[in-house]
Amino acid sequence: MPLPRPPRRRRAVWAAASLTAAAALLTGAIPAVADSAQADSATAKVDSALAKAVSKGDDATFFVVLKDKADLSAAKQQRSHAKAATAAYKSLKAHAADSQKPLNAFLDKEKVGHQDFWITNAVKVTGDQDLVKELAKRSDVKEIVKERKFTLDGIETSDAKVTKDRSGVASSADGTDTPEWGVADIKADKVWDQYEDRGEGIVIANVDTGVQYNHPDLVKQYRGNNGDGTFTNDYNFYDPTGNCAADGTPCDNNGHGTHTMGTMVGKNGLGVAPNAKWIAAKGCESGECSDGNLLAAGQWILAPTDHNGQNARPDLAPNIVNNSWGQKYGTDPFYEDIIDAWKSAGIFEAFAAGNFGDGQTCSTTDPPGAQVDAYGVGAYDSSGNVAKFTGFGPSRIDGSMKPNITAPGVDVQSAWLGTSYNTISGTSMATPHVAGAVALLWSAAPSLVGNIDETRKLLDAGATDVDDTHCGGTADANNVWGNGKLDILSTIDKAPHTAVTVSGKITDKASGKGLADATVKATNDATTRTVTTGADGSYRLSLPPGTYTFSLSAYGYAADTVSGVELTTGEPLTQDAALTPVPQHAVTGTVLDVTGEPLAKATVSLPGNPVEAVTTDAQGKFSLPKVAEGAYTLRAAPAAPVVCNGTYNGELKVDGDKTADVKLPNRTDAGGTYACAPVASSWIKGSTATGLTGDEDAKTIGLPFPVKYYGVSYTSASITTNGLVNFLQPRLGEYANTALPAAAQPNGVVAALWDDLVLDKRSSVQTAVTGKSGARKFAIVWNNAAFASDTSVRISFEAVLDEATGAVTLQYKGIGDSALQRGGSATTGIENQAGTDGLGHSFNETVLSDATAIRFTPKGA
Repeated sequence: MPLPRPPRRRRAVWAAASLTAAAALLTGAIPAVADSAQADSATAKVDSALAKAVSKGDDATFFVVLKDKADLSAAKQQRSHAKAATAAYKSLKAHAADSQKPLNAFLDKEKVGHQDFWITNAVKVTGDQDLVKELAKRSDVKEIVKERKFTLDGIETSDAKVTKDRSGVASSADGTDTPEWGVADIKADKVWDQYEDRGEGIVIANVDTGVQYNHPDLVKQYRGNNGDGTFTNDYNFYDPTGNCAADGTPCDNNGHGTHTMGTMVGKNGLGVAPNAKWIAAKGCESGECSDGNLLAAGQWILAPTDHNGQNARPDLAPNIVNNSWGQKYGTDPFYEDIIDAWKSAGIFEAFAAGNFGDGQTCSTTDPPGAQVDAYGVGAYDSSGNVAKFTGFGPSRIDGSMKPNITAPGVDVQSAWLGTSYNTISGTSMATPHVAGAVALLWSAAPSLVGNIDETRKLLDAGATDVDDTHCGGTADANNVWGNGKLDILSTIDKAPHTAVTVSGKITDKASGKGLADATVKATNDATTRTVTTGADGSYRLSLPPGTYTFSLSAYGYAADTVSGVELTTGEPLTQDAALTPVPQHAVTGTVLDVTGEPLAKATVSLPGNPVEAVTTDAQGKFSLPKVAEGAYTLRAAPAAPVVCNGTYNGELKVDGDKTADVKLPNRTDAGGTYACAPVASSWIKGSTATGLTGDEDAKTIGLPFPVKYYGVSYTSASITTNGLVNFLQPRLGEYANTALPAAAQPNGVVAALWDDLVLDKRSSVQTAVTGKSGARKFAIVWNNAAFASDTSVRISFEAVLDEATGAVTLQYKGIGDSALQRGGSATTGIENQAGTDGLGHSFNETVLSDATAIRFTPKGA
């Protein structure tokens, strides 16, 4: 039960946002407010919103932006997209790690949790006015800016226009290719016909509200679709907002992101480049997008990760990214560093120009689309009139001409949630027309892939001029229409036509039947292009001239490789291949948990292959009856509650019937910093009273030896009535437990038993030290604590800190049949200082007993 908050003491507790977020370099801020004794010629700028937020003694979350910037020149000199993205990632990562060390040492000393970013040189913290003043005095700090929220760019999201079919679009004879009005207006359908180009080999992303990945017009183009009813979401979808499933399955809780993706790559005439692949980062919570999540998404675009935000693969970065959001009436060059990083990797970005114009007023475009470094897109309607809502230039950020180009953005029908469609308007709807158009251009003229400047010039040159100079400019380039109306056919007509068309058919060698969803990959030092075959086994792709290796693969068939293939401009190549089917065999085995006991209900699968996943029986046994010969990853995942059971991923070579007995590994946090394991209980009795009593209270205690927790050494910690050890500063009102890790405060905690507890006269919290110096153990013991929801139910538990290993052990006592005692309303586990990583043992799960003892051991201990 919460009590009134005591008088405020100085606090500086980090409030997390998302994994791998990045802060923007902002300008136009006001000088920090500092006492005359603290004034310094090196005082950094503090933006007015932050100064106001902390002026009355409250905490605020903000970005500390450092002066030094990484050198991206090496990335810009790379020949291939993958190499450029990798070089940019390495440069940014190394520079941030080195330049942030002094700042982070200060924050750690102050017990301030922080999240460090590399795509721009910034650190995110939460603190009060005193902390802001101290940071502003640092000579390495450029500016300090408050965390903000941004808006989606769509202006019409009424469900009144949601339909179950393509309302208003006439059906073609085969029901496949009748284009939406905007697709036809930019002449994308003519590109399909005249150049046989639908975006093959190009990967498009969006930073938006997510994507309904299994929409019938989008599912086939999802890069994570394995073509067999299974999906690989790592590196193909990322959700820093935490709104989608924890396993990384894509979602969209708004519809906006699904709509924009439909305009880019939707099938059946819906999208501009229907044969391009898509991936997505959910940078918007729903109707709003916090800058932390947007920046996390921006970082993922440059270096896609698994769903935990780990194990970055910049070589899997998309070619193009669409951004249909902006800062309403903004004046800051938000996303500046991220755009520069994308460009250095050869990623084309398109930004909505904003929906807050009135059809007359100038300088109404919004950042990032209003920035000179961003390619901003305005909107027009099906009658060819500029949309009344679209923003006009010149940019109030930097005076540049805006928008850069204009595209269809009024009454645009596209994919919506479930299997439906929606007709909405906005520069949000115009921008994906441009992103899709770039996919067509780069597919038809692959020598342009990654060449951002030349691509912009061609888009501008191909656009249809519209003479409206009332906001300045000329007839062919003005602040109402930009360079004019998007015309992708004209743009491609003007592009260099040096590409070589390679086409063919992949068939079953035994039957001659075409193989659908077979993969064709062409590679050389400068280019990698991948396409999948259609229903009849046919494929087509365009490649720059050169010498290539072709890799051909399909499940159930022996892979084939053709090397030394010379491609010459003007000489198209037919490259057919017949793949040999391979035998199938049974794979059986047993799954054991971390203790070596058979594990029931575990899911066993071969990810990325059309082999139906199975679950283990009561004895932990499983059987995959028909698996084609080949090399696989065998995955075994525990059912909930997973406690300390991790997921097994091991190599499996099938060349006959196989027995695969596996033991699940100990579960680790996302960064692999700590591992969780059940151990034998060894209760330590408390001996020294702490004096902590009551409800919603905390007490700071000294530690008998330095404790290194998530890389930071501490000599004191706070303990709370609600079963937490907090290495930062406690916040009262923490009776409402959450799963770990969690962005919400408190952060930097050990949750021995985080529940709404009361310490009355029958309860106590004690400490005890055992062992000799160098091998001591320090126990924090909650004795006979009562549950606030039922004070007749009590529990004893403890957190034990190990001097020798740095391990944290949680132990329990006095547990009977009560669901409260067994953890039914509690959280147990650990979390880092930023709330971005941790290892939750349980959350509202009845998994505790007198025998339960869980140890969290740091890597290398």
